[in-house]
Amino acid sequence: MLAKPLTHDQIVFRRTNAQKGRHISVTPANSATRYLSYGRIILAVSFDAGGDEVGLVCFQGAAAVEVDGQRFDVGRYDAMYIPRDSHVAVKTSSAVDLAELRAPVEHRYPLRHVPYADVVADPGLHFRAGGPASSRTLNMLLAKNVEAGRLMAGVTWSDPGNWTSWPPHEHADLAEELYVYYDMPPEAFGIQLVYTDKLEPERIEMVRDGDVVIMPRGFHPNVSIPGHQIAFLWVMAADREREDRKFGVVNVHPDFAQAPSGLEKGR
Repeated sequence: MLAKPLTHDQIVFRRTNAQKGRHISVTPANSATRYLSYGRIILAVSFDAGGDEVGLVCFQGAAAVEVDGQRFDVGRYDAMYIPRDSHVAVKTSSAVDLAELRAPVEHRYPLRHVPYADVVADPGLHFRAGGPASSRTLNMLLAKNVEAGRLMAGVTWSDPGNWTSWPPHEHADLAEELYVYYDMPPEAFGIQLVYTDKLEPERIEMVRDGDVVIMPRGFHPNVSIPGHQIAFLWVMAADREREDRKFGVVNVHPDFAQAPSGLEKGR
């Protein structure tokens, strides 16, 4: 039996950064994801992880994050890995914009605070990839540096007018993924492709600040317009807990297989 086609509303979510407080935009109940959930925390909130492991990535501002009474200070691009069954409180004296990432897990993994300064200091977590017209910077925030069940996350930004996720690659046998676009001024946009058949791509989307595109399967390159970078938070959830949590293991499109994926440093 053929799988039911996915609708546009299950794949693309617009302006997910528009609401104050805590708002979960993407869940397996309203999207094409099986495991991943994503939302934004803007200002102060508290919540419970329940049966999900939780990742936090700071886009802007600063906050104190308390996890079961332990306090951590987070600023721009700092990240947190929070184990299931935790209580979380986010407090700020000014303003903060956090991405909240969730995936269900059976086991409880260690709480981790990941300062961005530590990521930048590690050439296996912060590195350049690509060549002419595909140069970009990758930052692995919750990846091989963190013990977790499903979640992997980081931020990538292109050089202006360049492609990222190039050469086109996919990893549907291991993990689903979504991109959250950020730090793109109103005049800036990118083009995101998602396809299994290059002659009939399933998705060709204009993407702007705050938009989300889900890649349950398929090759997924994107490109920024001249004069502007495309910047995005990538979030992956492994299919099999722990066993499939492998960053940088991808299938490159056969037409471009002569070029490396650019992700080798992150393995």
